[in-house]
Amino acid sequence: MRPRSLLAAVTLATALAVSGCSGTAKQADGTGAGWQLTDTTPAAAGELDSFTWSLFGEPTTIDYAYAFDFPPNQILANVCESLLRWNPDLTSSPNLASSYSNPTPTSWVYQIRPNVRFHDGTVLTADDVVASLRRNLDPEVGSVWGNQYRNVETIERTGPLEVTVTLKAPDSTFNKYLGAGPGVIESAATLAKAGKDYGSPAGGVNCTGPFSFDTWTSGQSLTLKRFDDYWNPQLKAKSAQAKFVFLADPTTRVNAFRTGEVDGGWMVPAGAYAQLKSTPGGALYFGQNTTVATEVVNNLKGPLGDARVRQALLMAVDRKGIVKAGAGGVGEVANSLVTANNWNGAPGAADLLKALPDYPYDPAKAKALAAEAGVNGQKVVIATSPLDSQTTIITQAVAQAATAIGLKPEIDTIAADKYTALFTDAAAREGIDLFLTFWYTSITDPLDMYSSLRTDAFSNYGGWSDPKFDAAVDKAVGAYDPAAHAAATGEAQQIAMTQLPWLPLYTEPVSVFLGKKITGVKPSIAYLYYPWAAEIGAKG
Repeated sequence: MRPRSLLAAVTLATALAVSGCSGTAKQADGTGAGWQLTDTTPAAAGELDSFTWSLFGEPTTIDYAYAFDFPPNQILANVCESLLRWNPDLTSSPNLASSYSNPTPTSWVYQIRPNVRFHDGTVLTADDVVASLRRNLDPEVGSVWGNQYRNVETIERTGPLEVTVTLKAPDSTFNKYLGAGPGVIESAATLAKAGKDYGSPAGGVNCTGPFSFDTWTSGQSLTLKRFDDYWNPQLKAKSAQAKFVFLADPTTRVNAFRTGEVDGGWMVPAGAYAQLKSTPGGALYFGQNTTVATEVVNNLKGPLGDARVRQALLMAVDRKGIVKAGAGGVGEVANSLVTANNWNGAPGAADLLKALPDYPYDPAKAKALAAEAGVNGQKVVIATSPLDSQTTIITQAVAQAATAIGLKPEIDTIAADKYTALFTDAAAREGIDLFLTFWYTSITDPLDMYSSLRTDAFSNYGGWSDPKFDAAVDKAVGAYDPAAHAAATGEAQQIAMTQLPWLPLYTEPVSVFLGKKITGVKPSIAYLYYPWAAEIGAKG
C-alpha cells in the first residue's frame, strides 16, 4: 500500500494536493465531469450510542505486526496508537511520545507521555515502548515492518519515561515511520501473556486509543467500544460504540449505504459514485490520498522479466479509459509510483517529476517493443479479486493489453480475504505474474514506496534487484538534508520508472460515504493510522 505522482504533469499532481484553508480542490476527469477534495466534513453536533461501518474484507489479524492492508489498519487506527501521529493533512506530530530529539545522526530519543493508560487500566511505561518496538526486530515475530527497522541497532529504556533508539547508520525516514504501523505501542504484559493469540478474535489487543477492542464475530463483524479513560480529550470518542461489518460484495455494500443499514465506509466502489452522490441517504466525499492503482510484477523469471515487455505492457494499457470506466472519472493517469503529495514541497520535486519517462497509450509501438523481446505466445497469470467493478475493469484492461502485445493472459480470481495474503505470504503468490494493488505510503515521503523495492525488502514481491537503485535508496535514507534527500530519492525514482518493477496505472482520491445521521470525518489516507472514528458524531 503506497502512492505515486498523480500523473504526467506536475500541474495535475499539484491539483490533487490538499487545498489548505479553502477546504476543497476541484478536479476534472477529462470528460467534463468534476469532483472535489474535502479536507473535513461538518463537525459533529452531538454524541452517538453507536454507528456501523462497512469493510470490504475481514482482517486475518488485528496485530499491528501483521496489519498491512486496508481492513485491519482502519480498525486499528482507532484502537492502537503510535509514538507519533500521522495527521489528515499528512503532517506528523507528537503522540504517545510527547517530544523527541535527534542528538546524533544515529540516535533518536523519545520522551514518553506520562499518565497514559492501556485499555486494561495499566499505565504506559518506557518498558512497553521498548517491547513494542523490539517486536519489529524479532525474526520469530516476522513483522511486516521489518524493513523499516533494518537500520536499527538497539532500542533501550534510558529513563523512567525515556526510550533511545540507536541506528546502525543515519536514517532519514525512521522517525517518520513512528507515526504509522512501525511506531505502534502495545502492552508488554499483554503481548507476553497472549503470545501467538494476540490480535486474534479470541485475544483482541490491548492499546491506548480512543476505542478498545470489544468483540469479534468471525465472518460477520468486529465491535469497538469507547475507552472512557483515553488520555487525549481532543480525540475522545463521540460514539459509545463502533461496529465494523464485513461486506465483501460491492453491490451489498452500496445498497447498505443507500438504505442506512450501515452508516458509512471508506473505499466506496467507484461504479457507485454517481448514485451515491445523489442519494438522500447520505453524502459521498473525496479526500487527500497517497495511493496509486498499480500492477505488481510478481514473476521476473517469465516473460515480464524483460524490462522491454513491462514497458510494452504499460504502453498497451488504456489507462485513461480505466479512469473513465473503472474509476468513474475520478482520478488521473500516473507516471510514477508516488503521488505529488508525497514530495510535499521537497526541493527540486517539480523537475524530478518532469524528468520521468512517459509511457503514452500506443498499442502498436508496444507490440513492436514486445516483439523485440521474443515473448509472443507466452502465458501470464493475472490475479484479481471481485471487490468491485473497478477492480474487474482494471484486470480486463491489463489482460487486453497483454493480448495486444502478444502474450496469453490468464485471469486468476481470488476471494477478497485470500487476496490480502498476497501481500504477506510468498506461497500465496506462487504462479502469479501480476496482481493489482492500491498502494499507499505510510509516511509523507516518496522514499517509503521506493524503499519497498530495494533488494530483499519485504514488499519487493517480485524480487527485482538493481544495484544502482539500491545505492540511490541507501543514499536517500542516509541524507537528512532535504535537498540531498530529494535528489537521491529522485534518482531512485528515475531508475524504477525506467525499469518498471511495478506498473503504475492511475491515482485516485480517498473516497468515504457518510450516512445521514453521522458526520465529523476528515477524508484522508491518514485514516489508516489516525483515529478517525473518534471524531464521528451525530449530525445537527
